[in-house]
Amino acid sequence: MTQAKTESWGRILNGRVAVVTGAARGIGRSAAVALAHSGANVVGIDICAVVDPRSGVEPATRAELDQTGDMVKSEGVQWKSFVLDQRDLPALRKTAETINAEFGHIDILFANAGIQAFRPLLQMEDPDWHIQIDVNLTGVFLCGREAAERMIRRGCGGVIINISSISRHGNAGQTNYSAAKAGVAALSVVWAKELARYGIRTGTIAPGGTRTEILSSMRPEMLEKLLAPVPLQRLGEPEEIAAAAAFIVSNDFFTGRCVDLDGGFRI
Repeated sequence: MTQAKTESWGRILNGRVAVVTGAARGIGRSAAVALAHSGANVVGIDICAVVDPRSGVEPATRAELDQTGDMVKSEGVQWKSFVLDQRDLPALRKTAETINAEFGHIDILFANAGIQAFRPLLQMEDPDWHIQIDVNLTGVFLCGREAAERMIRRGCGGVIINISSISRHGNAGQTNYSAAKAGVAALSVVWAKELARYGIRTGTIAPGGTRTEILSSMRPEMLEKLLAPVPLQRLGEPEEIAAAAAFIVSNDFFTGRCVDLDGGFRI
């Protein structure tokens, strides 16, 4: 079903340039391929390094980022990749200027890169808080600001999509992650109001449990508990999150809102 929906968008993004963070695998990879399938040239960014050793998740690799590139190029579009820590502002700005120089513009930002780790409040140490806020919120802010500046400079509008999480409503054991993802959703609301006059739209997607590497490290009993309140009784697929991104990009009347893609989850 998801494949059929993706194919229905056709090549509506021919000539557009999409930047996808966290592109090496999971949701980022699926979004990169979906945007390419719609005709966009894609720039994939990933850190390809350990960010939080306590998360228990193996970092993406350069080989995985290159695999995403092979999938993107098979759609007949251009691909370029960067290994980058989005918290490194000088490196981020240099990368943005390189993208502008080589492609001429940035039309779409899919700000997906993030990390996750469970830690109850009373077991949470200061670094646990700061790493989640820095990567999941500050990193998204920095990417959005750099993309918006270049979209405004060109004067042809654009779309910024941020990836939040259903955890933004508050999930036990995730004080830091929930706070960061609530902030991400708020960014899109504010940016929609500030950037509409430049023809720039924004949107947020808040996935529920999705079949990515983050959840693959979860113990079976925790995964069972995660699915218990989900009416559809399954994880989402990265391709389904990408389909939501395709909707946001294609619908010119969508801005400043958050799409909860969670299988009907209720706390």
